[in-house]
Amino acid sequence: MSVGTLSELSDSVATSPRVMVVWCPDWPVVAAIAAEELSSEAPVAVLAGNQVLFCSSSARLDGVRRGMRRRDAVARCPELSCIEGNEARDQRAYEQVLSGLEQLVATVTPLRPGLCALPVPRRFYGGEPQAAAVIAEMLVEYGVWDCRVGVADGMFAAEQAARRAEAQSWFVVPAGGSARFLADLEIGALDAGAPQDSELVSLLRRLGIRRLGEFAALSVRDVATRFGTHGSWLHRLCRGADARVAAGRRPPLELTQRAMFEPPLETIEPIAFSTRQTADRFVAELSRHGLVCTTVTIEVHGDRGWQGMRTWGHPRWFSSADLIDRVFWQLQGDPAPEPVGEVRLVPEAVESLGDHGDGLWGSAADDRVDRGVSRLQGMLGPEAVVAPAVQGGRGPARRQASVPWGERVEGLRSASLPWPGSIPPPAPTRVFTQPRPAMVVGQDGRRVTVSDRGLVVGEPTRFRPDPAGPVLGVQAWAGPWPIDELWWDPADARQVARFQLVGVDGSAWLLVVERGQWWTEARYD
Repeated sequence: MSVGTLSELSDSVATSPRVMVVWCPDWPVVAAIAAEELSSEAPVAVLAGNQVLFCSSSARLDGVRRGMRRRDAVARCPELSCIEGNEARDQRAYEQVLSGLEQLVATVTPLRPGLCALPVPRRFYGGEPQAAAVIAEMLVEYGVWDCRVGVADGMFAAEQAARRAEAQSWFVVPAGGSARFLADLEIGALDAGAPQDSELVSLLRRLGIRRLGEFAALSVRDVATRFGTHGSWLHRLCRGADARVAAGRRPPLELTQRAMFEPPLETIEPIAFSTRQTADRFVAELSRHGLVCTTVTIEVHGDRGWQGMRTWGHPRWFSSADLIDRVFWQLQGDPAPEPVGEVRLVPEAVESLGDHGDGLWGSAADDRVDRGVSRLQGMLGPEAVVAPAVQGGRGPARRQASVPWGERVEGLRSASLPWPGSIPPPAPTRVFTQPRPAMVVGQDGRRVTVSDRGLVVGEPTRFRPDPAGPVLGVQAWAGPWPIDELWWDPADARQVARFQLVGVDGSAWLLVVERGQWWTEARYD
């Protein structure tokens, strides 16, 4: 990749608006302490399942860390209060902080509970440090003792500045100095918790890129070619070209539509037909606000108190015909035991119409495909047409899943959780339905194996990934990634190890060895 100087990149970046970011560390802990009426000095940990997500400063002093298991955390701090995470609780508690900030500034943009952005009111308060001091003082009055303020040219740089401020203090990056400030930060600052962020940060570290400045110095064209759209966006952030501005919160729109039946209807066809005007009104009202619905909840209410509810997703967005189809399918799958008096269409997820409109060169999804799939679902049932999805797992076959077309993806294993023993990205492109017998031998012709401790016995020099194919020389190999699955169940226990092998012909394969037998699981095309 071609490389330019950081000063050249800074000069090429347009001046971004000044943004102030207010960060309240460990906000889920603050919200949990308030909800449980605990002491602010008590050691507290917020968990998801059996893993620590956040912990208080007093818990950290006793050795509790994020990612630690509950039993390990309690072993280090016996007085630890373990509270399950609750995003709704965090948002309710943070609403008070947002309301307080809106008394000082007109525009507040909540990013997530504990983090928000706002335009810098420097003229009103006499300067950026003075404005930050007023904000910090207000938060302390609200009982938020650990609050930090950062000011910079863009939202990303301001957040990083806030993370480097002291408690109840601020860090101001000079105007035009965001790129220079970001250049010395570790590359992990790009990881905001999303799986694609973590994958890119891991890849950059393997490529030897340790600082944001090193990533920013790469050419824009090379980054777009190698890392795609998401990589280009993070590259812009590293260059200090974050043009996002703080936008004020808008009151939620009342977009729910209702179809009332008087007298109540008993059969499916009249109910679906009578809901047509409501579906048209639902889509038209969203369009008037420049929105489309991608996830909708359909509520069916009986005249004697029965209620049926189901949430539907769509690969693109719902038209009125799509909504009528879903009403029909829902009533078929969950028949009402009494006459239906009302049907409600509740939008669960709406997006900008501009993000889903037809592209200049016809890049948008084809309506004919959506209608064809919907027609098949109408004849065969919604579960008869499935689409591929990715879930968590160690092996490539375990990561594959099929979900009904247009349905919200639920019940899958989370891909963001740690999966010890899983292979690093990129994922193989061709996964075999059934693993194929393979052979891997060393220089002496003996079969390569893996010991019970995960050590390779012999170095792979030749292998045959396909029983009907030739024996290939090994150009490069990586591994093993050992897995000891279901060790507590002798009947289903498995002890396997995966390897990545590249042949002299340039082909790359994913092989697994179990009890001395080699199998080919996938190929990298």
